[in-house]
Amino acid sequence: MSDGYPEFQLRLPNGDGIPRARGVLLNEKGTNGSRKFLLRAGSPARAHVMPSFAKHFSGQLKRREELQAQGRLIPSERWPGWLELVEDVECGSPSFAAELLVGAPRNGWVEWRTEEGAPLSDFMTGVWAGPNRAWLVRGSNVTGLDLVQRMWLPEGRVTLAASRLRQGVAQGSSKEQLRALVQEDYESTATYSQKQDLVEELHAFLSRMKPGDTVCTISGGRLYVGEITGEVEQAESEDHRSNLRRPVTWQDEGYAYEELPEELQQRLSIQHDVVELTTVQAVIDGLGLTDEELADEAEAIERDPSVEIPALAARRELELPEPTDELAAELLVHKTDWLREVRDLLWDDRQLVLYGPPGTGKTYLALKLAEFLGGGPEQVKLVQFHPSYAYEDFFEGFRPQEDPETREVAFRLTAGPLRELADLASREGNRHLPHFLIIDEINRANLAKVFGELYFLLEYRNKSVRLTYSGDDFALPPNLFVIGTMNTADRSIALVDAAMRRRFAFVELSPRTEPTSGLLRRWLESQKKDSEPAELLDALNARIDDPDFRIGPSYLMKKGVYRDGGLERTWRTKILPLLEEHHYGEGIDIEKRYGLTALRSSLPQPLPQQAAQEPSA
Repeated sequence: MSDGYPEFQLRLPNGDGIPRARGVLLNEKGTNGSRKFLLRAGSPARAHVMPSFAKHFSGQLKRREELQAQGRLIPSERWPGWLELVEDVECGSPSFAAELLVGAPRNGWVEWRTEEGAPLSDFMTGVWAGPNRAWLVRGSNVTGLDLVQRMWLPEGRVTLAASRLRQGVAQGSSKEQLRALVQEDYESTATYSQKQDLVEELHAFLSRMKPGDTVCTISGGRLYVGEITGEVEQAESEDHRSNLRRPVTWQDEGYAYEELPEELQQRLSIQHDVVELTTVQAVIDGLGLTDEELADEAEAIERDPSVEIPALAARRELELPEPTDELAAELLVHKTDWLREVRDLLWDDRQLVLYGPPGTGKTYLALKLAEFLGGGPEQVKLVQFHPSYAYEDFFEGFRPQEDPETREVAFRLTAGPLRELADLASREGNRHLPHFLIIDEINRANLAKVFGELYFLLEYRNKSVRLTYSGDDFALPPNLFVIGTMNTADRSIALVDAAMRRRFAFVELSPRTEPTSGLLRRWLESQKKDSEPAELLDALNARIDDPDFRIGPSYLMKKGVYRDGGLERTWRTKILPLLEEHHYGEGIDIEKRYGLTALRSSLPQPLPQQAAQEPSA
């Protein structure tokens, strides 16, 4: 019986001129607890199925073929090119019924609608409000057993162990009600944190999940995807491993874990028995389907044509543009190939350090390259490390803030630059855009202290970690890149620990190698200036034995250097003090060894021009 439910209708893809399919929700439940659905005779059906339907929805395809063999689903005389039901057909769930007619995955709780457009889910009692969500429920190691293979897939269920929870807990219980029950029922058998986690998991399973939601689980290195098709049942299982149960229609084939998109792997790595996956639901919806299939099946949804198909938008690939000859000319880099190599290192490793002596243009190059690769300065954030810089400054921590209304000051959890940029990069619509964090003077801080648990994520980008302060589960977005700069005069690269070397690619900017060695000469040519400063800088660096203390060209690439007396002033106040610090205590006469007079005398002298001879009388 339908018990007073209205008749529901389903729009078929590309069905202009074709009436909508009709059906009613039944009170009867199937063997796994799903609500049955009755398809009305006269409903149209698509004549073909999508190519991947047989692989993931073999049960629906088998039933469809049986109905055709029995003469109950036949070619329609009224609608050429379509099929038509000639008898009522009972299905295991609204989604099964929709998939049988369409030959493609469908969420029946949303797509079966009344004539006025209200979805089927609006007519259900209990907790049904809100949009559909996606969930991970772990069942591959429940007290040593793999329930996924033993029970969930064969029986069409998903379960949650609640061995000590009393009988009669109602679907839709509030978190406060569940907290009181867990405190009493698990009083001496679980720690405080275990009780807190159990409350969150029970609340999700009992009160937030609903029919039509997507559910995922992992077993044997594969991800299995299904749809919740009914309400919670509390059972008295013998081994207490599956006390809370929901019916699920599982797809037939799993997906290899190592082939899943990185952002989905990040969410799946969160170590809880129940995890919400709604932020990556579009990625899940697109698994196993081609772009053409997604676009074709989206035709069935009455949607604003200006809105992108979520699964296709989520699949939009992240790209770093190829550096151009114009960029190389702007940055005065000797070869575009050098910039392409830096771009490839960033693409492969996500983290890179530009290192070299002072004045080699590390920060300037990092900013310009990030703006080019990211498409503009909006996707670039710069921070500068220093010895007192801490995790609380960099990522998140409690800081004093004044309430604008009461004027009272209190400590509040505040996001740092990395958390702000990560949140921006992970927003829907931004995930295909590269975002860059520039860390200037990266070697001046204690990296293990500043990064904390995030240091792990620099190497394992497909994992998540639990944050120290907020307790959130966090992963670095795949589209977040880090470029550090390192002054080797402060700390030689030989002293960088192995952990940092493993997490970053290192690119040298040194006066002894290109693109730095010829940078000043190229800049002088572009400014139509004499080449003497470049020759003086080469002569200076030839006298400095330690390559980490050689002087970069940027000191001599400023307008003030080329005003009257500017070169001498810059040499005296900027360059010689660096060398005095380097040779401190060695008793070297810095002026005599590195001064302009000494260097000029060492340069090859130009040959005197031969005087023009007067013609003889």
